[in-house]
Amino acid sequence: MKINAVEIKPGNILEYEGGLWRAVKTAHTQPGKGGAYMQVELKNLIDGRKNNIRFRSAESVEKVRLEQVDFQFLYADGDALTFMHKETFDQVTLDRDVLGDAAAFLTDGMDVVMETYEEKPLSVQLPSQIDAMVVEADAVVKGQTASSSYKPAILDNGVRVMVPPFIGAGTRIIVDVYAREYVKKAD
Repeated sequence: MKINAVEIKPGNILEYEGGLWRAVKTAHTQPGKGGAYMQVELKNLIDGRKNNIRFRSAESVEKVRLEQVDFQFLYADGDALTFMHKETFDQVTLDRDVLGDAAAFLTDGMDVVMETYEEKPLSVQLPSQIDAMVVEADAVVKGQTASSSYKPAILDNGVRVMVPPFIGAGTRIIVDVYAREYVKKAD
C-alpha cells in the first residue's frame, strides 16, 4: 500500500531499496528556502543496520503490513528461543538477538505476538508490562525523600531496575519491559 512520505509514523514498516525497514524516528521539516521534507530514521528488519533517509513531501513509499500471529514461548536453549504457534502447534526457533534486551523478560509459557512477513518471522512483541520478584535491593539511605529518590534492585530474571525506597527483597512489582522501569507494586 503506497502512502505519502508525510504520513510515515514511527513503527511503520516500509519497503525501501528492496528491503524491509521499520521507521524508528520521524521529523517533518519545512526549511525557509526549498521544499518541505520528511527526515526518517530507518532500521533494517533483517540485518539490523540503521539508515537516515530524507523523503520529499510529494514522494510516496510502500507501507508493508505484517501479519501478527499469537505464539507461546516454550524454552531457551542458549541463544536459541523456541516458540509455539497457539493454533497449529508448529514450533519456531529464533535467535535471542531478534528480541534484543526484552529477551531477559521471557518466561516459560508467556504469550507473545510474532510479526511475520510472507511467513518469515521478523520480530516478537512481549506484553508491555510483566510481574517480577525483587531478589536483591539496596538499603534505604536515611534522609532520602520518597518522592524523588530511587535505588537499584535486581529482579528474579537478573535485570537491574531502579525502584522506590519502600521496595525491598521479596516484593513483587510490575515492570515496563521495553523501558526497563518500575511501574508499581504488584497486588
